[in-house]
Amino acid sequence: MSDKKISAQHAREFLRTEYSGVLSTQSRVLEGYPFGSVVPYCLDADGYPVILISTLAQHTRNIARNTKVSLTIAQSGMDDVQTGARLTWVGDAEQITNEASINRYYSFFPESRGYHKTHDFSFYRIVPVRNRYIGGFGDIHWLENDLIAEANPFAGNVEEGVITHMNEDHSDAIQKYCHQASVALPESATPEMAGVDPYGFMIRIEKRLVRIPFEQKAESAGDIRQFLIAMAKAA
Repeated sequence: MSDKKISAQHAREFLRTEYSGVLSTQSRVLEGYPFGSVVPYCLDADGYPVILISTLAQHTRNIARNTKVSLTIAQSGMDDVQTGARLTWVGDAEQITNEASINRYYSFFPESRGYHKTHDFSFYRIVPVRNRYIGGFGDIHWLENDLIAEANPFAGNVEEGVITHMNEDHSDAIQKYCHQASVALPESATPEMAGVDPYGFMIRIEKRLVRIPFEQKAESAGDIRQFLIAMAKAA
């Protein structure tokens, strides 16, 4: 496997692990200058970032005029940001109403439910044009769409079924996953599963999201079940 394909694998997992970035749009007020703002995101079934932004916000007004944007994501928890991974996802913002994408976003960020109704928020996804990934010294690549974007075949009914089942019937197992992964839990927190894909799952702890990977790729919903049972037994 080429260095570029290995780097793309790392970039995809990095994109799945983080959940916020700096959205850069073309400023309407300061012509010719980029305008940056921090936004949370999750990935849709195609592996594209989905964001929820207010019609009143400056970045949304900028997008209404020019849909060319970028989302820059930096590795969280680094003492020296220069040594962490970084990804700049360059693409076109398009407004979406896809129910599966919206439900996935709400699963990641439940406090945002109803924003688009009460505060005039809308969902957008960023369709990639090209991406720049820096994974470390010497690991610097431009990555085309076929390398950076990977579909999640479980997004939608399968994922929602797994999340509901785990959160309603196996909250003890979710706590075991956290302990096994050395994820600190606040005393009053009840961790919940927020998302699942072929390579792992996201746990929501209050307003923080933590990713726990599978040891191998899940090819089916049955694989997910087997992996989760094995992980609970091993904890």
